Amino acid sequence: NSFVTRTNTCGELRSAHVGQKVTLYGWVQYQRQGLFLVLRDFQGLTQVIIPQDEAHSHLKELLSSAPVESVVRVTGTVSPRPLGQQNPKMPTGDIEVKAETAEILNSCKKLPFEIKDFIKKAEALRMQYRYLDLRSARLQSNLRLRSAMVMRMRQYLCNLHGFVDVETPTLFKRTPGGAKEFLVPSREAGKFYSLPQSPQQFKQLLMVGGLDRYFQVARCYRDEGSRPDRQPEFTQIDIEMSFVDQAGIQRLIEGLLQYSWPEERGSIRTPFPSMTYEEALAEYGTDKPDTRFGMKIVDISDVLRGSNIHFVQNALSYPHGCIRAICIPQGVRYLTNKDLESLKESAKSQFNQEIMEIICRPDGSLKSLLTKFLGEKEQSELIQALNMQEDDVVLLAAGEHKQVCSALGALRLLSADLLEAAGLQLRDPTAFHFLWVVDFPLFLPKAENPTELESAHHPFTAPHPSDASLLYSDPAKVRSQHYDLVLNGSEVGGGSIRIHSAEQQRFVLEKVLKEDSEVLSHLIEALEFGAPPHGGIALGLDRLISLIVDAPSIRDVIAFPKSFRGRDLMGNAPDYVTPEELEPYHIQVSWPLEEKEAKKN
Repeated sequence: NSFVTRTNTCGELRSAHVGQKVTLYGWVQYQRQGLFLVLRDFQGLTQVIIPQDEAHSHLKELLSSAPVESVVRVTGTVSPRPLGQQNPKMPTGDIEVKAETAEILNSCKKLPFEIKDFIKKAEALRMQYRYLDLRSARLQSNLRLRSAMVMRMRQYLCNLHGFVDVETPTLFKRTPGGAKEFLVPSREAGKFYSLPQSPQQFKQLLMVGGLDRYFQVARCYRDEGSRPDRQPEFTQIDIEMSFVDQAGIQRLIEGLLQYSWPEERGSIRTPFPSMTYEEALAEYGTDKPDTRFGMKIVDISDVLRGSNIHFVQNALSYPHGCIRAICIPQGVRYLTNKDLESLKESAKSQFNQEIMEIICRPDGSLKSLLTKFLGEKEQSELIQALNMQEDDVVLLAAGEHKQVCSALGALRLLSADLLEAAGLQLRDPTAFHFLWVVDFPLFLPKAENPTELESAHHPFTAPHPSDASLLYSDPAKVRSQHYDLVLNGSEVGGGSIRIHSAEQQRFVLEKVLKEDSEVLSHLIEALEFGAPPHGGIALGLDRLISLIVDAPSIRDVIAFPKSFRGRDLMGNAPDYVTPEELEPYHIQVSWPLEEKEAKKN
């Protein structure tokens, strides 16, 4: 309460304050029949008793007529609540304040929605009136937890481990590859700045500059539309170190998260487990596995290799052909025929992958179109390989390894959602399972042209030391020194050891990626002036906090987020500007015909 005119907040008064005269400021949360009101501020609630005697009639009229969410100052005396009227659900539930004077500082007009967490509100309406939505206990709690966690991160990095907090430029130039960047016009005709998708180049240049350890709470920008876990502007905990290896970065991040972890969310164990990219794909069908539950993908190629099933033999005849399956526990009991059909349809539409189902009957026998082609020995081996129990349902896929695993990985997550919706809890909502995924491929075939390669992470990632020679002979087979941090099936961080040789960086850009290295001439030249070996990582702060507080979207942990389509619904941005405002930037807007007509009207 320093620097302000209140004596206490609305959440701190207890029995020990009885008899004290206090001044509270807050919003009217609730008012009942002119008898009492509940005053709310950022810290909590206090019940205020409205005097009923004639001498205070003006005070009674003032407080009784104050609309909900009006801002009020109340001065009064703290009293114990009458016996039997205590509220154990309120931290201030043992006391009340008997009002003596009051002032309505600002009356509230009719609200577009009630400021209560349990009342469902359309997200578009919440974002249009974000300043009202911010008054909710949930958003207040989320933003305060975020603030406290970032402060602890600063302490750990700067105070305990000698990192330097450096702000890097927001206006820069286009980076080849990666996500689309927002363009900002300049007053030089035809020349544009780019808003950086990360401070990647700057943090590497800081290492060349000898800063040794850099850290920043960095604002980043990507022009690729919003998803529930994406925003066009977002925040990273950005880190870079000199003379470090992959294990050093991992230990730093584990210590950072352990130090800054909110006490009310329990403790987290370190070191975090680790698995390779290939293991993650083979067992979970994704490079960001949710390890809170089982249902791993099982390779049953050897079990069925001797069968005379046509599609099985056809799949196994290809170089990367395989037969894999997942076992859904209690699937017969919890999943309907409609659910199973929707799972199969999902695999078909998303991955062009056919799925075969096998059901384990109560007597232990198998029910499937496949069983007539399988002998008793093969059926027994299948049950053993998949650890099938009574009422389990197996989803089987045959084909190319990556396609099969990706399809089954997606079905694994969809099945878990369906099982939990039907009442079988698989994932502990209070558990936090961190995982390092390592040994990613350095390059991937381009989706639009598989004969060309693109960076799996970004073009500055160093090759795995064991694969360095392959970079020049068979780059598609090179693993990288790229590592991702995964939490409960969501990627919350990613980083790599960087290329610190100018020659190698130029080779990757020009020969492998077929990019114009001139765009990055400043960085390549810097690497020629004694650049130290270095590496780093960025943690996605918005996504990390949303997982910690179990928010359905990262928009619930950002004060002023953009909508699903990347718009600011409160300020109506982006917005039109006049031709006169565009003139200094040498830009003219070419309007589609229908928009021209709409603007005229």
